[in-house]
Amino acid sequence: MVQTTYGYNTPIGQAGGLYDLSPVKIDAFINEAATGALKFGMGCVQGTLVGNGVTVPVAASTAAKFEGIVVNRRTTENDDEGVPVLKNKRTVGVLRYGRIYGLLAEGAEPEYGGAVYLMVKGDEAGCFTDSAGTNSDAILIKGAKFLSGPVDGLAVIDLLDQEHA
Repeated sequence: MVQTTYGYNTPIGQAGGLYDLSPVKIDAFINEAATGALKFGMGCVQGTLVGNGVTVPVAASTAAKFEGIVVNRRTTENDDEGVPVLKNKRTVGVLRYGRIYGLLAEGAEPEYGGAVYLMVKGDEAGCFTDSAGTNSDAILIKGAKFLSGPVDGLAVIDLLDQEHA
């Protein structure tokens, strides 16, 4: 008997994974967030070491402090359960421009070409959404647009050069 079907499909995307072969710029930063707080596909902002450190956004974060999106370059240690964890004071790659799969906030319904907002409040700080929310829970990221709708909690984000946005 020969196996003729396989139950394993290639996933559409992975949080923090590059979308295509478009030009990208990825810079290295030090993770100033607590171990496990920063995740692949999340937006990050300047830390206390401006230009060298990044952290998870907080309510006081502004668009001017946005550094980029954490990239999954498959160079991160797994924890005891086999899950990659971004540790405090370790180097992380941050996409400054390019196309990437970003983590979406609960209920986000982005559309192709739509504006990208970064959550800065609550448990979903660092995730992306398609509006500022009712309490200004999110900030507009200039030079960014969605290239897809939501799929499994992810959406493709086209991020323009944040140093010049």
